[in-house]
Amino acid sequence: MDILLIGGGLAGLAAALDLSSRGHEVTLVERKQYPFHKVCGEYVSNEVLPYLRRLGADPAELAPAAIAQFVLSSPGGRLLTSALDLGGFGVSRYLLDNFLYRLAVARGVTFHLKNTVTDVAFDAVADRHTVTLADGRQLVARVVLGTYGKRAALDRQLQRPFFGQRSPYLGVKYHLRLPGFARDVIALHNFADGYAGISAIEEDKLCFCYLTTRTNLKQHGTIPAMEREVLARNPRLREILDSAEVLYPQPEVINEISFAPKQPVEQHVLMVGDAAGLITPLCGNGMAMALHGAALAATATHAFLAGRTSRPQLEHGYTQAWQAQFGARLRVGRAVQQLFGGPVMSELVVGGLRHWPAAVRALMRRTHGQPF
Repeated sequence: MDILLIGGGLAGLAAALDLSSRGHEVTLVERKQYPFHKVCGEYVSNEVLPYLRRLGADPAELAPAAIAQFVLSSPGGRLLTSALDLGGFGVSRYLLDNFLYRLAVARGVTFHLKNTVTDVAFDAVADRHTVTLADGRQLVARVVLGTYGKRAALDRQLQRPFFGQRSPYLGVKYHLRLPGFARDVIALHNFADGYAGISAIEEDKLCFCYLTTRTNLKQHGTIPAMEREVLARNPRLREILDSAEVLYPQPEVINEISFAPKQPVEQHVLMVGDAAGLITPLCGNGMAMALHGAALAATATHAFLAGRTSRPQLEHGYTQAWQAQFGARLRVGRAVQQLFGGPVMSELVVGGLRHWPAAVRALMRRTHGQPF
């Protein structure tokens, strides 16, 4: 086959659609069965719309929420508000990923669902990858893209440095109903050692997703107890937690979220989306980065498969393009994360930025891209 994609999130599905539209044979391995929920803020910058429309995957038919305003609160509840220059839209991963999956199936992409990759071996002489699946099958591909998200057992096999470093962060997500919440707003609310985002998605639903630490959870024992004792100290979050209707009984949870730097190419595998680098949720826009990364990887892969570039040129060119597009965003994201590391600093930063709207807009521009 031409291309094998490991992971069927936004990066994998978009790359599959892109490459199949260029005439390539594409196979994708995904460990779950669509549709499924994922820990994700479910806000997408409008920078992705031209690309999705080129793929024939305009999200407008999913009736997403249109997001135009940004609100940020300090742990004490002080508010900062700003317009979003490009704006964005809110749609659940449950709906969006399934939409892209169905399009990919219709366009001839081969899927191996409810399966995982246990090993990727590159044969330099044959210039091919051999990919071993958990069920024992082996697949051979000219190009492999790692599109499996924040963390996978494959990272250990590839000996990626971040995988051996413990991360203190975990993410939690619910879908809610909260009458009266403005559907054109994305709000980020700070609390001790964490922050929560809330914004509208399709229908009358909201996505509520937060990042916290294992220490916070360990101190309070359960997620509900932690929410009562830690998140609810922010009056904005207390109002949400007290008033909202939770739409599924258990939250989605992910552990060991790492913001450590990663490499866009590992052992000849092109990494895309969160597998290549994860922006801090406080800055948002990870979904847009995944889609933009898919566009970069598909362009580079197509040039290689068409014989216009060599493998070293493929890998070097993709690395350069990825760093040029996302390197500064990730550095700014890590710096912003430090500013909101504790209640005192968070109060000072929000208090200061309330009177400096130009700085707020500048930070947004540095963590968002241009339409592509």
